[in-house]
Amino acid sequence: MNTGLRITAYAAALAAAFGIAYGVGGGVGEISLQTESAAHDGHTDAAPGGKRTAGPGPTPGPGAAAAPGGLQTSERGYTLDLKTPAVTAGRKTELRFAVVRDATGRPLTAYEEEHTKELHLIIASRDLTHYRHLHPTRAADGTWSAPLTLPRAGVYRVFADFTPDGGQGLTLGADLTASGAYAPAPLPAPATTAEVDGYQVGLRGRLSPGRDGELTLAVTRNGKPVRDLQPYLGAYGHLVALRSGDLGYLHVHPGGEPGDGTTRPGPDISFTTTAPSTGTYRLFLDFKHAGRVHTAAFTVRVDRPAEQPDTPAAPSPESGEHSEHSH
Repeated sequence: MNTGLRITAYAAALAAAFGIAYGVGGGVGEISLQTESAAHDGHTDAAPGGKRTAGPGPTPGPGAAAAPGGLQTSERGYTLDLKTPAVTAGRKTELRFAVVRDATGRPLTAYEEEHTKELHLIIASRDLTHYRHLHPTRAADGTWSAPLTLPRAGVYRVFADFTPDGGQGLTLGADLTASGAYAPAPLPAPATTAEVDGYQVGLRGRLSPGRDGELTLAVTRNGKPVRDLQPYLGAYGHLVALRSGDLGYLHVHPGGEPGDGTTRPGPDISFTTTAPSTGTYRLFLDFKHAGRVHTAAFTVRVDRPAEQPDTPAAPSPESGEHSEHSH
C-alpha cells in the first residue's frame, strides 16, 4: 500500500447482508462527517512519508474525488483469478487465487513491495460487519494462498491490492460465497467510539464527498491514552473504508510513518482522505499494541454540508477528559 491515500472502488451485483464482525469490538456506530478543510484539494502527492496515490483514472481536480477504479475483476490488463470461489461457513479453508496477465494468460510473479508486502488481501461481507486484512503467501508459479475461516454464510468480497513490478497500483475484486444458513445483519447502531479487545477508539474529523478531509482516530485503554503503538506494516495504523451497497473501497494511511522524526506512536492516528460520494461507509482501523493487531470499526454517514449539520466530535485523549489522570 502507498504511504498516503490510495483510493480504488469496487462493485458487484450480488445483494445484501450477512456475516458478523470478526475481531471487531461491539461498541461501533454511525457518525455524520462533513468538510473541515479543502486545503489539499486536487493533490495526489504529499511530502515524503505521506505519499498519496489516487486510484486508477485521471487525477481529480479541486473538489472532485478520484475516478473510481476496481469495479471489475479485470482491469488494465490484469485479472483476479479466484481459484476458491466458494467455501463452507465455519470451516477452515485454504483460499487460493492468482493475478493473471491478460496478454499471456500467465500469473503475475513480479510485484513491487508496498508497506512491507507484495500484496494485501481484504475480505469483507456484503453487509460490512465482517472484515479481514490478510497477507497471503505466493508460490513460485504466482499462485497465492492463505488460510481462511468465514464465520457465517453469505457473499463476501475479496480485494487484491497490489502493484505490478514497474507498473501502477491496482486493486481487483471478486465475490466469494460461503455456504450455510443465511441470516442478514444490520449495520451497528450509531456511536463515535469503538470498543475492541479492551481498547477504546474515538473518531473525530469531518469529511464530505469530493474534498480532502482529516480523520483522527485516538486509541485509549482503561481511560488512558496509548502512547506506545507499534509499527504494523510500516505504519502506526491502517484504515480501510468500504461504501455500503457496492463496497466502494478506499485504503488510506497516515501522513507520517514510524522513524520519520515527527510522527508519534499514538494515541492519535491521523488520515487525510476523500469520500468518492455521499452514502454510508464502514471504516476499519488496524493498529498494533502489546504485540497484537486489533481492528476497530465505525459506521460513517457522509452527507453534503447543506444536508446535515455538524456532528459533535469524540474528544481527543489529549484533552483533559481522557488524560492519563482521568478516571
